[in-house]
Amino acid sequence: MTHESPESPVSPVSENPPPTDLLAVLPRIIQFSAAVTRGRLIEHATEAAGLALDRPAMGVLLSLRTADRPLRIGEIADRMQVVGPHVTRQVQALEKRGLVRRVADPHDRRASLIEPTEAGAEGANRYVTSLLAWFAEALTDWSPQDRDDLARLLARLVDDVTARLTRFDEDGEG
Repeated sequence: MTHESPESPVSPVSENPPPTDLLAVLPRIIQFSAAVTRGRLIEHATEAAGLALDRPAMGVLLSLRTADRPLRIGEIADRMQVVGPHVTRQVQALEKRGLVRRVADPHDRRASLIEPTEAGAEGANRYVTSLLAWFAEALTDWSPQDRDDLARLLARLVDDVTARLTRFDEDGEG
């Protein structure tokens, strides 16, 4: 019997085959990811937004757009599931372009929060509008119930996977 490295969030390989229903899902997730990437959906939405940004910078702007308040660098990193220094570089580049700004943290004078500027918020809104229009067209033949089920189940999947990865990171248990 073989095992994954201790750092891996994947459970050890077992002699028992995986459940068939889960085995059928994995290739579809991979296919979906490849189709979206290969189809340049993100790049098209970025172009439609009128922003010449790479994916990481757009990810920062989108994280700020979907937040209900200004965020600390660490909070942005958590939402994007990347490390803080990566976000710091992206925020600095977005600041230079006038798309985000730092504001004082009312709870900690030593810290600052990041929020989109008006231009950043408008660009992020155009980006989101472009993505949503594309997905609306892709799902045009779906019933309202199917769309609701997709939203509910996708949110549940992301929440459960994220929670499991967080537990793994915290105590090494997957």
